[in-house]
Amino acid sequence: MTIHIGAQPGDIAETVLMPGDPYRARWAAENFLQSPRLVNETRGMLGFTGTWKGNPVTIHGSGMGMASLSIYANELIRDFGAKTLIRVGSAGGMQPHVKIRDVVLAMTASTLSSPSRGIFRDLNFAPYADYGLLAAAHHAASTRNVGIHVGGIYSSDVFYDERPDLNEIMTRHGILCVEMETAELYNLCARNGVRGLGILTISDHLQTGEALPAADRERSFGDMIEIALGAAFA
Repeated sequence: MTIHIGAQPGDIAETVLMPGDPYRARWAAENFLQSPRLVNETRGMLGFTGTWKGNPVTIHGSGMGMASLSIYANELIRDFGAKTLIRVGSAGGMQPHVKIRDVVLAMTASTLSSPSRGIFRDLNFAPYADYGLLAAAHHAASTRNVGIHVGGIYSSDVFYDERPDLNEIMTRHGILCVEMETAELYNLCARNGVRGLGILTISDHLQTGEALPAADRERSFGDMIEIALGAAFA
């Protein structure tokens, strides 16, 4: 048990999927895990542990933004022995060829700032995915009827963006999409020698203004969960 995670020793699996929304964690656990059980609800942040094809898996919310994810990822790694952490979440498309419902595998994650900025000081560290997970996720995605993209993403530390010029620069440099957590996940995984990957479903698009209807989100996000599980246990 930690300050933010009320789980007991042995409650958390070595493989953890981390959606931002705790209710999405519950939905994913109920629909993709066998015999899921609630292992954390401290401060309303839900975590569930069950099995997938006989493999122990925890699905635990991270909250919104890098500061929130940093708290949970640090404790999951340091205090509960998590070895593989996969962010599963939504993102805004930034390239014309990246469509609504497509899945993006984040090879790298650029950011203006993160909770790790104070450690790196003047160094521009490049947060990156675990290659084994990335390759396994690409293979798992190739077996599904879903658009798949691999490349750089942008992790923003704000939701209500007032830097349209920065979005233009990101788009010009080939950034596929924007979200709010993956860069710090990659920093923490690199620092602690564990595997990390961001798998993102495009729920809206910055260029076209399209947005995925609420009724369609769960079906589309299901592809992302299946890809994450397939990659974790490839």
